[in-house]
Amino acid sequence: MTDPARADDEDDALAAELALGVLEGEERAAAQTRSTRDPAFAARVAAWEARLSPLADQIAPVPAPNLMPAIEARLFAQDRRERRFRIGALIGAGFVIAAVVLLAVAFLWMTPAPAISVHMQTADAATAYDATFDGFNLTVVRSAGQPAPAGKVHELWIIAPGKAPVSLGLLQDRPLVVGYPTPPAGWVLAVSVEPAGGAPAGKPTGPVVMTGEIAI
Repeated sequence: MTDPARADDEDDALAAELALGVLEGEERAAAQTRSTRDPAFAARVAAWEARLSPLADQIAPVPAPNLMPAIEARLFAQDRRERRFRIGALIGAGFVIAAVVLLAVAFLWMTPAPAISVHMQTADAATAYDATFDGFNLTVVRSAGQPAPAGKVHELWIIAPGKAPVSLGLLQDRPLVVGYPTPPAGWVLAVSVEPAGGAPAGKPTGPVVMTGEIAI
C-alpha cells in the first residue's frame, strides 16, 4: 500500500526539480505534461517557482565558461598533464553549480512562506473547518460541530479556477495533514459529504456543504 505522505513528499521534490530546471529528457517532458493535467501538481510547481524567483535577483551574473579548451582536448592530441588540468577545471565548475543549487534548496527550506488560514463553515455555522498552509503542509482541523452523519464522511477538495476538484483526503476527528505548498490566490477549498471511504470515482458525489477561497 502506498504511503500518502511519502507520495506527497516525492511529488513536492519533483515539482521543486522542475521549477529549478534540473530535470532533463524524458523526466522533464513527463513532469511538464503532468503539470498541464494535474492541478494539484501544477500548484506545487507554481509555489516553488514563486519561492525561487527572489533568488535570481540575489545572484550576480556569471560569465559563460570557456569550453574551447575541452573541445580542443577531444579533437587534438595534447600533453596529458595539461588535459588533466582542464578536465579538473570543468569538474570544479560542475561542483560549484551543484553547490549553488543545494544552497538554494536549503535556503527555501529554512525560510517557509508566511502561514495562510482558510475558514470554512456550513450555512448555519453549525460545523466548521480551519485550514492552514505553512509553505510545506496543509493542515485541516474541525473547529466546530460534529463529523458527517453515520455511514458518511467529509471529504476535502481543492479547486483551481476553471479546473475539476481534486481530493486532498478525508476529514476525520484528528487533523488532516497533507504535504502541499501554498496554492495561488483564487483557488478554493471545499468540503462535501461522501459515502464512507470517500467519493468512489474521485469526483464529488454528495452535497458540497462548505467552501473557502484562498486569499493572499
